Amino acid sequence: MRRLLCAALLALPLPSMAGVGAVVSDHILPAHAGFAAATEELVTASAACQRPQMQAGYHAAFDAWMGVSHIQFGPIEAEGLSLAIAFWPDPKNQTEKALGRLIAAEDPAVNDPAEFAEVSVAAQGLMALESLLYGARDETPYTCALAQAIARHLAQSAARLEAAWRERHAALLMHPGPENDIYTSQTEVQRVLYTALSTGLEFLHDQRLGRPLGTYERPRPTRAEARRSARSLRNITLNLQALQAFATALAGQQDMPKSRAAFAEAIARAESLDDPALHGVADPAARLRAEVLQQGVAAVQRAVAEEIGAGLGVRAGFNALDGD
Repeated sequence: MRRLLCAALLALPLPSMAGVGAVVSDHILPAHAGFAAATEELVTASAACQRPQMQAGYHAAFDAWMGVSHIQFGPIEAEGLSLAIAFWPDPKNQTEKALGRLIAAEDPAVNDPAEFAEVSVAAQGLMALESLLYGARDETPYTCALAQAIARHLAQSAARLEAAWRERHAALLMHPGPENDIYTSQTEVQRVLYTALSTGLEFLHDQRLGRPLGTYERPRPTRAEARRSARSLRNITLNLQALQAFATALAGQQDMPKSRAAFAEAIARAESLDDPALHGVADPAARLRAEVLQQGVAAVQRAVAEEIGAGLGVRAGFNALDGD
């Protein structure tokens, strides 16, 4: 029944929905296809258990994840895959604990994809793979098998997301209405998309930058995302670029000069920071540049709310960060 509904929705003329078609065709679908392809390449790179190849595959997969990590609605929400792909923030160090338990027991779940899907999500995704590839553990046949299991699970998750968007959810998003079992109105679709944009910027400001910055008296550089692989700043830059592309598509024909300028300035500041793992947040002189970058992200948030949110006539609704 759902396949028939999806086909029927695709056959309908596209309603007048500012930017939704562009968001789907130019951003969501190609970004998910890229993530699926990158994780398949990660599986291939992991086959021989050669660390340089695995590290290259890990970085390519993480790059692709930054292109879709802000799309926290739809299939990823329905299937609960977000934490299984990237378990972060991790204030209780659950990833290290979960990996330690698997390694100590040499848990055979690594040999069965169905069984591995049932282990702790803290041991399943990119952050777990980073720990294996860049942490202090010895390389053993078991850690090799564990890394391969993580790569396979990431590829399976990415493939599920890509297929769900391509086969069903894209059509549902573009054609809201009474026959649509998820999106009943144009306003609802626009609110969901704008909330994703707003929440992505909030996560960037509060978590990717805010967690390592901490306070002036107590900076927290060890809380930076992906610090072991020295890609904390790389994630911020790629995430900003992806959010800029998302915002541009969502705005459609609507002019957004303040948002364009704010994004450009924030991206330029990120590209010039030269602090890959954000270690500099603990140094008073270097810290200022990270704080200015965070202020730049705040400026993007204000501009987007003023130009895109107000232009669409919507405000951000409930998001995954509420209640944390």
